[in-house]
Amino acid sequence: MEEKTGAGQTHQQSAHQPGCFICTTAIPMLERWWSESTNDHFRNSRVEFLKGIRSLIDDRIAHLSRHQERKGTHVTVE
Repeated sequence: MEEKTGAGQTHQQSAHQPGCFICTTAIPMLERWWSESTNDHFRNSRVEFLKGIRSLIDDRIAHLSRHQERKGTHVTVE
């Protein structure tokens, strides 16, 4: 993360801060436990979540489209 200093200069701030529980304990623990298969599971869950959202949108579009077709009056011409 970049942090602005005086005179418009920037410097890189370390992602791991000393004394921070997340930085000193949680992140290193996750880095040891996080395997490629874990990454695949979370990636697949994101894909499935987005597919669910797409399904909701498709259903809503179909619902609105059905209502559009019913507009107007049907007249039989002899």
